[in-house]
Amino acid sequence: MEQTTGQAQDVIVRLKKVSGQVDGLIKMLEREDECMRIITQFQAVKAALDSTFSLILHRNLRECVSRDNTESMERILKLISKQ
Repeated sequence: MEQTTGQAQDVIVRLKKVSGQVDGLIKMLEREDECMRIITQFQAVKAALDSTFSLILHRNLRECVSRDNTESMERILKLISKQ
């Protein structure tokens, strides 16, 4: 994945936030917090991770299209179709 330093840094910051959310979720589970709070935190983590994935996907597909790189685009589409 070829990204400028700024783009990579943006993704790193997002993933660090997700990591902090996961750490918080683990603590909630260890404390046996209320089920609704745990579910809400799970949803927040999932949404943040999905958003970061979409950003990466969008950037890479746009790059492949701009370079007319059909082979890379096909590989990306094959990867996401496995989900």
